[in-house]
Amino acid sequence: MKRKPIIAIVGRPNVGKSTFVNRLVGKRQSIVDDQPGVTRDRIYFDVEWLNKQFTVIDTGGIVPGDEDEIMVSIYDQAKIACEEADKIIFIVDGIEGATPVDMDIANILRQSGKPVFLAVNKVDSHNQITMLSDFYSLAIGEPIAISALHGSGGVGDLLEEVISDFEEDDNIEEDTTIKIAIVGRPNAGKSSIVNALLGEKRVIVSDISGTTRDSIDSRLTYNEQDFVIIDTAGIRKKAKVDYGVEKFAVDRAIRSIRECDVALMVIDATEAINGISDQDKKIASIITDAGKGMVIAINKWDLVEDKKSNTINKFEQKIAHEIPFLDYIPKIYISAVTHQRLNQIFTRVTEVQAERSKRVSTGLLNKVVNEAYALNPPQTIRNKRLKIMYSTQAAIEPPTFILFANNEELLKDHYKRYLENKLREAFGFTGTPIRISVRTRSEKKKSR
Repeated sequence: MKRKPIIAIVGRPNVGKSTFVNRLVGKRQSIVDDQPGVTRDRIYFDVEWLNKQFTVIDTGGIVPGDEDEIMVSIYDQAKIACEEADKIIFIVDGIEGATPVDMDIANILRQSGKPVFLAVNKVDSHNQITMLSDFYSLAIGEPIAISALHGSGGVGDLLEEVISDFEEDDNIEEDTTIKIAIVGRPNAGKSSIVNALLGEKRVIVSDISGTTRDSIDSRLTYNEQDFVIIDTAGIRKKAKVDYGVEKFAVDRAIRSIRECDVALMVIDATEAINGISDQDKKIASIITDAGKGMVIAINKWDLVEDKKSNTINKFEQKIAHEIPFLDYIPKIYISAVTHQRLNQIFTRVTEVQAERSKRVSTGLLNKVVNEAYALNPPQTIRNKRLKIMYSTQAAIEPPTFILFANNEELLKDHYKRYLENKLREAFGFTGTPIRISVRTRSEKKKSR
Protein backbone atom coordinates (compact mmCIF):
# COMPACT_ATOMS: atom_id res chain seq x y z
CA MET A 1 0.00 0.00 0.00
CA LYS A 2 1.26 3.46 -0.89
CA ARG A 3 2.15 5.88 1.88
CA LYS A 4 -0.73 8.16 2.73
CA PRO A 5 -0.17 11.88 2.11
CA ILE A 6 0.74 13.76 5.29
CA ILE A 7 -0.65 17.14 6.35
CA ALA A 8 1.00 19.00 9.25
CA ILE A 9 -1.13 21.36 11.37
CA VAL A 10 1.04 24.16 12.77
CA GLY A 11 0.63 27.51 14.51
CA ARG A 12 1.38 29.31 17.74
CA PRO A 13 -0.14 28.10 21.04
CA ASN A 14 -3.88 28.21 21.65
CA VAL A 15 -5.06 29.06 18.13
CA GLY A 16 -7.22 25.91 17.94
CA LYS A 17 -5.00 23.36 16.20
CA SER A 18 -6.14 20.40 18.30
CA THR A 19 -9.78 21.49 18.02
CA PHE A 20 -9.35 21.51 14.24
CA VAL A 21 -7.80 18.03 14.32
CA ASN A 22 -10.64 16.72 16.48
CA ARG A 23 -13.07 18.15 13.92
CA LEU A 24 -11.33 16.20 11.14
CA VAL A 25 -11.03 12.95 13.06
CA GLY A 26 -14.63 13.16 14.24
CA LYS A 27 -13.97 12.58 17.92
CA ARG A 28 -12.06 14.06 20.82
CA GLN A 29 -8.60 12.70 20.14
CA SER A 30 -6.18 15.51 20.93
CA ILE A 31 -6.29 17.13 24.35
CA VAL A 32 -7.94 20.55 24.20
CA ASP A 33 -7.42 23.05 27.01
CA ASP A 34 -7.14 26.81 27.46
CA GLN A 35 -3.60 26.37 28.78
CA PRO A 36 -1.08 27.12 26.00
CA GLY A 37 1.26 24.30 25.06
CA VAL A 38 -1.03 21.42 26.04
CA THR A 39 -0.08 19.55 22.86
CA ARG A 40 3.64 19.09 23.32
CA ASP A 41 4.57 16.44 20.79
CA ARG A 42 3.56 15.70 17.23
CA ILE A 43 0.61 13.32 17.10
CA TYR A 44 -0.52 11.36 14.04
CA PHE A 45 -4.14 10.67 13.04
CA ASP A 46 -5.53 8.90 9.99
CA VAL A 47 -8.36 10.81 8.30
CA GLU A 48 -10.71 10.05 5.41
CA TRP A 49 -12.37 12.96 3.59
CA LEU A 50 -14.29 12.71 0.32
CA ASN A 51 -13.05 9.13 -0.14
CA LYS A 52 -9.45 10.28 0.13
CA GLN A 53 -7.24 9.01 2.93
CA PHE A 54 -4.40 10.97 4.49
CA THR A 55 -2.53 11.42 7.76
CA VAL A 56 -2.76 14.56 9.88
CA ILE A 57 0.01 15.61 12.30
CA ASP A 58 -1.10 17.70 15.26
CA THR A 59 1.84 19.70 16.62
CA GLY A 60 2.62 21.72 19.69
CA GLY A 61 2.26 25.49 19.54
CA ILE A 62 5.34 27.14 18.00
CA VAL A 63 6.99 30.08 19.73
CA PRO A 64 10.19 30.85 17.76
CA GLY A 65 12.99 32.13 19.96
CA ASP A 66 11.46 31.00 23.28
CA GLU A 67 14.27 29.63 25.47
CA ASP A 68 12.05 27.59 27.80
CA GLU A 69 13.13 23.92 27.61
CA ILE A 70 9.68 22.58 26.81
CA MET A 71 8.87 25.35 24.32
CA VAL A 72 12.14 24.77 22.45
CA SER A 73 11.27 21.07 22.21
CA ILE A 74 7.79 21.92 20.89
CA TYR A 75 9.38 24.11 18.23
CA ASP A 76 11.71 21.26 17.22
CA GLN A 77 8.80 18.82 17.01
CA ALA A 78 6.78 21.16 14.79
CA LYS A 79 9.81 21.69 12.53
CA ILE A 80 10.25 17.91 12.11
CA ALA A 81 6.52 17.59 11.33
CA CYS A 82 6.88 20.16 8.55
CA GLU A 83 9.82 18.22 7.11
CA GLU A 84 7.73 15.02 7.08
CA ALA A 85 4.60 16.62 5.66
CA ASP A 86 3.56 16.91 2.04
CA LYS A 87 1.40 19.94 2.84
CA ILE A 88 1.02 22.33 5.78
CA ILE A 89 -2.04 23.99 7.25
CA PHE A 90 -1.01 27.14 9.16
CA ILE A 91 -3.70 28.06 11.70
CA VAL A 92 -3.96 31.59 13.09
CA ASP A 93 -6.40 33.25 15.51
CA GLY A 94 -8.99 35.37 13.70
CA ILE A 95 -9.95 37.20 16.89
CA GLU A 96 -6.45 38.28 17.91
CA GLY A 97 -5.30 39.07 14.37
CA ALA A 98 -1.81 38.59 12.92
CA THR A 99 0.85 38.69 15.65
CA PRO A 100 4.65 38.99 15.50
CA VAL A 101 4.86 35.28 16.38
CA ASP A 102 2.58 34.47 13.42
CA MET A 103 4.94 36.48 11.22
CA ASP A 104 7.97 34.54 12.49
CA ILE A 105 6.21 31.23 11.84
CA ALA A 106 5.20 32.36 8.35
CA ASN A 107 8.83 33.14 7.55
CA ILE A 108 9.85 29.64 8.68
CA LEU A 109 7.08 27.97 6.66
CA ARG A 110 8.02 29.81 3.48
CA GLN A 111 11.54 28.40 3.84
CA SER A 112 10.17 24.85 4.04
CA GLY A 113 9.32 24.85 0.34
CA LYS A 114 6.08 22.95 1.10
CA PRO A 115 2.59 24.07 0.00
CA VAL A 116 1.14 26.11 2.90
CA PHE A 117 -2.56 26.85 3.44
CA LEU A 118 -3.53 29.69 5.76
CA ALA A 119 -6.56 28.94 7.97
CA VAL A 120 -7.98 31.83 10.01
CA ASN A 121 -9.74 30.12 12.92
CA LYS A 122 -12.47 31.33 15.31
CA VAL A 123 -14.39 33.12 12.54
CA ASP A 124 -17.87 32.17 13.71
CA SER A 125 -19.99 34.63 11.74
CA HIS A 126 -20.01 36.52 8.45
CA ASN A 127 -19.53 39.76 10.40
CA GLN A 128 -16.01 38.62 11.27
CA ILE A 129 -14.91 37.94 7.68
CA THR A 130 -13.53 41.47 7.46
CA MET A 131 -10.78 40.36 9.87
CA LEU A 132 -9.21 38.27 7.11
CA SER A 133 -7.54 41.27 5.46
CA ASP A 134 -5.14 41.55 8.42
CA PHE A 135 -3.56 38.19 7.51
CA TYR A 136 -2.48 39.10 3.98
CA SER A 137 0.54 40.67 5.71
CA LEU A 138 1.85 37.13 6.41
CA ALA A 139 2.43 36.67 2.67
CA ILE A 140 1.43 33.00 2.93
CA GLY A 141 -1.43 33.07 0.47
CA GLU A 142 -5.20 33.51 0.44
CA PRO A 143 -6.54 33.32 4.03
CA ILE A 144 -9.47 30.91 4.48
CA ALA A 145 -11.95 31.58 7.31
CA ILE A 146 -12.89 28.57 9.46
CA SER A 147 -14.49 27.75 12.80
CA ALA A 148 -12.89 24.57 14.11
CA LEU A 149 -15.05 24.62 17.26
CA HIS A 150 -18.42 24.83 15.55
CA GLY A 151 -17.53 23.23 12.23
CA SER A 152 -18.98 26.19 10.40
CA GLY A 153 -17.11 28.48 8.08
CA GLY A 154 -14.81 27.04 5.45
CA VAL A 155 -13.49 23.86 7.09
CA GLY A 156 -14.83 21.82 4.17
CA ASP A 157 -13.62 24.35 1.60
CA LEU A 158 -10.16 24.37 3.18
CA LEU A 159 -9.86 20.59 3.12
CA GLU A 160 -11.14 20.30 -0.44
CA GLU A 161 -8.44 22.70 -1.56
CA VAL A 162 -5.70 20.96 0.44
CA ILE A 163 -6.51 17.43 -0.78
CA SER A 164 -7.55 18.36 -4.32
CA ASP A 165 -4.62 16.49 -5.88
CA PHE A 166 -4.70 13.51 -3.48
CA GLU A 167 -5.63 10.23 -5.17
CA GLU A 168 -8.71 8.26 -4.18
CA ASP A 169 -7.82 4.86 -2.77
CA ASP A 170 -10.53 2.22 -2.87
CA ASN A 171 -8.09 -0.69 -2.54
CA ILE A 172 -7.69 -0.88 1.20
CA GLU A 173 -5.54 -3.85 2.11
CA GLU A 174 -5.84 -5.82 5.33
CA ASP A 175 -3.89 -3.99 7.98
CA THR A 176 -1.37 -6.29 9.66
CA THR A 177 0.22 -3.47 11.65
CA ILE A 178 0.81 -4.33 15.32
CA LYS A 179 -0.12 -1.53 17.70
CA ILE A 180 2.10 -1.29 20.77
CA ALA A 181 1.04 0.92 23.69
CA ILE A 182 3.99 1.95 25.88
CA VAL A 183 2.51 2.22 29.36
CA GLY A 184 3.66 2.59 32.94
CA ARG A 185 4.03 5.01 35.80
CA PRO A 186 5.47 8.51 35.22
CA ASN A 187 9.24 8.72 34.69
CA ALA A 188 9.67 5.01 34.03
CA GLY A 189 11.40 5.94 30.76
CA LYS A 190 8.58 5.36 28.26
CA SER A 191 9.37 8.33 26.02
CA SER A 192 13.10 7.54 26.11
CA ILE A 193 12.31 4.04 24.87
CA VAL A 194 10.21 5.42 22.01
CA ASN A 195 12.97 7.81 20.97
CA ALA A 196 15.60 5.08 21.14
CA LEU A 197 13.49 2.74 18.99
CA LEU A 198 12.82 5.42 16.41
CA GLY A 199 16.35 6.78 16.37
CA GLU A 200 15.14 10.36 16.59
CA LYS A 201 13.91 12.80 19.20
CA ARG A 202 10.32 11.87 18.45
CA VAL A 203 8.88 12.53 21.91
CA ILE A 204 9.89 15.27 24.33
CA VAL A 205 12.03 13.80 27.11
CA SER A 206 12.54 15.78 30.29
CA ASP A 207 13.22 15.22 33.97
CA ILE A 208 9.91 16.98 34.61
CA SER A 209 7.38 14.34 35.63
CA GLY A 210 4.45 14.05 33.27
CA THR A 211 6.09 15.56 30.19
CA THR A 212 4.01 13.34 27.88
CA ARG A 213 0.39 14.44 28.18
CA ASP A 214 -1.15 12.92 25.08
CA SER A 215 -0.97 9.46 23.53
CA ILE A 216 1.44 9.81 20.62
CA ASP A 217 1.57 7.48 17.61
CA SER A 218 4.79 6.67 15.76
CA ARG A 219 5.11 4.31 12.81
CA LEU A 220 8.04 2.12 11.89
CA THR A 221 8.96 -1.17 10.23
CA TYR A 222 11.21 -3.84 11.76
CA ASN A 223 12.05 -7.07 9.94
CA GLU A 224 9.31 -6.31 7.37
CA GLN A 225 6.68 -6.04 10.12
CA ASP A 226 4.86 -2.71 10.50
CA PHE A 227 4.33 -1.31 13.99
CA VAL A 228 2.56 1.65 15.50
CA ILE A 229 4.13 2.69 18.79
CA ILE A 230 1.89 4.67 21.12
CA ASP A 231 3.66 6.60 23.87
CA THR A 232 1.21 7.37 26.65
CA ALA A 233 1.06 9.61 29.66
CA GLY A 234 2.27 8.05 32.89
CA ILE A 235 -0.59 6.48 34.83
CA ARG A 236 -0.59 7.68 38.43
CA LYS A 237 -2.90 6.78 41.30
CA LYS A 238 -6.29 8.45 41.00
CA ALA A 239 -5.78 10.38 44.22
CA LYS A 240 -2.66 12.03 42.74
CA VAL A 241 -4.17 12.95 39.37
CA ASP A 242 -5.20 16.58 38.98
CA TYR A 243 -8.56 17.16 37.37
CA GLY A 244 -8.48 18.57 33.84
CA VAL A 245 -5.67 18.08 31.36
CA GLU A 246 -3.80 15.43 33.36
CA LYS A 247 -6.95 13.42 34.08
CA PHE A 248 -7.86 13.42 30.40
CA ALA A 249 -4.29 12.38 29.53
CA VAL A 250 -4.53 9.40 31.91
CA ASP A 251 -7.93 8.51 30.43
CA ARG A 252 -6.34 8.63 26.96
CA ALA A 253 -3.53 6.34 28.16
CA ILE A 254 -6.08 3.82 29.41
CA ARG A 255 -8.02 4.11 26.16
CA SER A 256 -4.78 3.53 24.23
CA ILE A 257 -4.43 0.25 26.12
CA ARG A 258 -7.92 -0.76 24.99
CA GLU A 259 -7.10 0.14 21.36
CA CYS A 260 -3.66 -1.52 21.16
CA ASP A 261 -2.74 -5.12 20.35
CA VAL A 262 0.13 -5.52 22.81
CA ALA A 263 1.05 -3.30 25.74
CA LEU A 264 4.69 -2.82 26.67
CA MET A 265 4.52 -2.27 30.40
CA VAL A 266 7.61 -0.33 31.48
CA ILE A 267 8.91 -0.75 35.02
CA ASP A 268 11.78 1.25 36.52
CA ALA A 269 14.40 -1.31 37.55
CA THR A 270 15.96 1.02 40.14
CA GLU A 271 12.65 1.18 41.99
CA ALA A 272 11.39 -2.34 41.33
CA ILE A 273 14.56 -3.87 42.77
CA ASN A 274 12.97 -3.11 46.15
CA GLY A 275 9.55 -4.39 45.17
CA ILE A 276 6.86 -4.04 42.50
CA SER A 277 4.61 -1.07 43.26
CA ASP A 278 0.87 -1.41 43.73
CA GLN A 279 0.36 1.00 40.85
CA ASP A 280 2.36 -1.25 38.49
CA LYS A 281 0.13 -4.14 39.56
CA LYS A 282 -2.93 -1.98 38.86
CA ILE A 283 -1.68 -1.08 35.37
CA ALA A 284 -1.04 -4.76 34.66
CA SER A 285 -4.61 -5.54 35.70
CA ILE A 286 -5.95 -2.86 33.35
CA ILE A 287 -4.05 -4.49 30.47
CA THR A 288 -5.22 -8.04 31.22
CA ASP A 289 -8.81 -6.93 31.87
CA ALA A 290 -8.76 -5.29 28.42
CA GLY A 291 -7.74 -8.61 26.90
CA LYS A 292 -4.48 -7.26 25.49
CA GLY A 293 -1.15 -8.96 25.07
CA MET A 294 1.66 -7.80 27.33
CA VAL A 295 5.43 -7.67 27.50
CA ILE A 296 7.07 -6.39 30.67
CA ALA A 297 10.12 -4.21 30.03
CA ILE A 298 12.30 -3.61 33.07
CA ASN A 299 13.99 -0.36 32.00
CA LYS A 300 17.15 1.33 33.37
CA TRP A 301 18.75 -2.07 33.83
CA ASP A 302 22.12 -0.39 33.27
CA LEU A 303 21.64 1.50 36.56
CA VAL A 304 21.20 -1.63 38.68
CA GLU A 305 24.40 -1.99 40.69
CA ASP A 306 26.32 -5.14 41.57
CA LYS A 307 24.72 -7.25 38.86
CA LYS A 308 25.77 -10.89 38.90
CA SER A 309 25.03 -13.86 36.70
CA ASN A 310 21.91 -14.69 38.69
CA THR A 311 20.59 -11.14 39.16
CA ILE A 312 17.96 -11.53 36.43
CA ASN A 313 16.87 -14.88 37.88
CA LYS A 314 16.38 -13.29 41.30
CA PHE A 315 14.45 -10.44 39.72
CA GLU A 316 12.25 -12.95 37.88
CA GLN A 317 11.55 -14.70 41.18
CA LYS A 318 10.63 -11.39 42.79
CA ILE A 319 8.15 -10.60 40.00
CA ALA A 320 6.72 -14.13 40.13
CA HIS A 321 6.22 -13.79 43.88
CA GLU A 322 4.68 -10.30 43.85
CA ILE A 323 2.57 -10.57 40.69
CA PRO A 324 2.02 -14.31 40.21
CA PHE A 325 -0.93 -13.73 37.88
CA LEU A 326 1.60 -12.50 35.27
CA ASP A 327 3.72 -15.64 35.15
CA TYR A 328 2.80 -16.14 31.47
CA ILE A 329 4.09 -12.67 30.50
CA PRO A 330 7.57 -12.44 28.86
CA LYS A 331 10.00 -10.10 30.62
CA ILE A 332 12.91 -8.25 29.03
CA TYR A 333 15.64 -6.26 30.78
CA ILE A 334 16.50 -3.18 28.78
CA SER A 335 18.08 0.25 28.85
CA ALA A 336 16.73 3.09 26.72
CA VAL A 337 20.00 4.98 27.31
CA THR A 338 22.48 2.25 26.28
CA HIS A 339 20.00 0.54 23.87
CA GLN A 340 20.60 -2.75 25.68
CA ARG A 341 18.21 -5.46 24.34
CA LEU A 342 15.87 -2.87 22.77
CA ASN A 343 15.35 -4.95 19.62
CA GLN A 344 13.89 -7.69 21.81
CA ILE A 345 10.84 -5.47 22.18
CA PHE A 346 9.82 -6.04 18.56
CA THR A 347 10.65 -9.75 18.72
CA ARG A 348 8.64 -10.37 21.88
CA VAL A 349 5.71 -8.21 20.81
CA THR A 350 5.48 -10.03 17.47
CA GLU A 351 5.52 -13.39 19.28
CA VAL A 352 2.82 -12.28 21.72
CA GLN A 353 0.59 -10.98 18.92
CA ALA A 354 0.91 -14.35 17.17
CA GLU A 355 -0.16 -16.04 20.41
CA ARG A 356 -3.15 -13.69 20.71
CA SER A 357 -4.22 -14.72 17.20
CA LYS A 358 -3.72 -18.46 17.67
CA ARG A 359 -6.59 -20.83 16.92
CA VAL A 360 -6.86 -24.35 18.29
CA SER A 361 -8.71 -27.09 16.45
CA THR A 362 -11.90 -28.22 18.17
CA GLY A 363 -10.79 -31.87 18.32
CA LEU A 364 -7.45 -31.07 19.96
CA LEU A 365 -9.06 -28.62 22.37
CA ASN A 366 -11.58 -31.19 23.59
CA LYS A 367 -8.83 -33.76 23.98
CA VAL A 368 -6.82 -31.42 26.25
CA VAL A 369 -9.86 -30.33 28.29
CA ASN A 370 -11.10 -33.90 28.72
CA GLU A 371 -7.65 -35.10 29.85
CA ALA A 372 -7.40 -32.22 32.33
CA TYR A 373 -10.86 -33.08 33.66
CA ALA A 374 -10.00 -36.78 34.05
CA LEU A 375 -6.70 -35.96 35.76
CA ASN A 376 -8.31 -33.60 38.28
CA PRO A 377 -12.13 -33.65 38.38
CA PRO A 378 -13.79 -30.65 40.07
CA GLN A 379 -15.15 -31.02 43.57
CA THR A 380 -18.83 -31.67 44.09
CA ILE A 381 -20.94 -28.71 45.21
CA ARG A 382 -24.12 -29.60 47.08
CA ASN A 383 -23.85 -33.14 45.70
CA LYS A 384 -23.48 -31.81 42.14
CA ARG A 385 -20.38 -31.99 40.00
CA LEU A 386 -19.49 -29.94 36.93
CA LYS A 387 -19.59 -32.03 33.76
CA ILE A 388 -17.95 -30.59 30.66
CA MET A 389 -19.62 -32.01 27.58
CA TYR A 390 -18.02 -30.00 24.80
CA SER A 391 -15.47 -27.21 24.30
CA THR A 392 -14.89 -24.77 21.45
CA GLN A 393 -12.80 -21.70 20.71
CA ALA A 394 -15.15 -18.79 20.09
CA ALA A 395 -12.71 -15.97 19.29
CA ILE A 396 -9.12 -14.75 19.11
CA GLU A 397 -7.42 -11.57 20.35
CA PRO A 398 -7.66 -12.69 23.10
CA PRO A 399 -8.20 -16.47 22.74
CA THR A 400 -11.68 -17.12 24.07
CA PHE A 401 -13.07 -20.56 24.89
CA ILE A 402 -16.58 -21.71 25.69
CA LEU A 403 -17.26 -24.82 27.72
CA PHE A 404 -20.70 -26.39 27.40
CA ALA A 405 -21.54 -27.98 30.73
CA ASN A 406 -24.41 -29.31 32.82
CA ASN A 407 -24.49 -26.22 35.07
CA GLU A 408 -22.50 -23.02 34.53
CA GLU A 409 -22.66 -22.11 38.22
CA LEU A 410 -20.53 -25.15 39.08
CA LEU A 411 -17.40 -23.76 37.37
CA LYS A 412 -15.53 -21.97 40.15
CA ASP A 413 -12.62 -19.56 39.70
CA HIS A 414 -9.96 -21.93 41.03
CA TYR A 415 -10.98 -24.65 38.57
CA LYS A 416 -11.10 -22.13 35.74
CA ARG A 417 -7.50 -21.17 36.58
CA TYR A 418 -6.58 -24.86 36.55
CA LEU A 419 -8.05 -25.28 33.07
CA GLU A 420 -6.30 -22.12 31.90
CA ASN A 421 -2.95 -23.48 33.08
CA LYS A 422 -3.59 -26.74 31.23
CA LEU A 423 -4.42 -24.84 28.04
CA ARG A 424 -1.19 -22.87 28.38
CA GLU A 425 0.81 -26.06 28.95
CA ALA A 426 -0.66 -27.53 25.78
CA PHE A 427 -0.81 -24.53 23.44
CA GLY A 428 1.44 -21.81 24.87
CA PHE A 429 -0.53 -18.53 24.67
CA THR A 430 2.54 -16.70 25.98
CA GLY A 431 1.87 -13.07 26.83
CA THR A 432 -1.86 -13.10 26.21
CA PRO A 433 -4.77 -13.47 28.61
CA ILE A 434 -7.22 -16.30 28.02
CA ARG A 435 -10.98 -16.01 28.39
CA ILE A 436 -12.91 -19.07 29.55
CA SER A 437 -16.67 -19.03 29.94
CA VAL A 438 -19.20 -21.79 30.48
CA ARG A 439 -22.70 -22.23 29.17
CA THR A 440 -25.33 -24.58 30.43
CA ARG A 441 -26.10 -27.00 27.65
CA SER A 442 -29.83 -27.25 26.97
CA GLU A 443 -31.42 -30.64 26.68
CA LYS A 444 -31.85 -31.74 23.10
CA LYS A 445 -35.39 -32.22 22.01
CA LYS A 446 -36.26 -35.80 21.35
CA SER A 447 -36.82 -36.50 17.69
CA ARG A 448 -40.30 -37.64 16.76
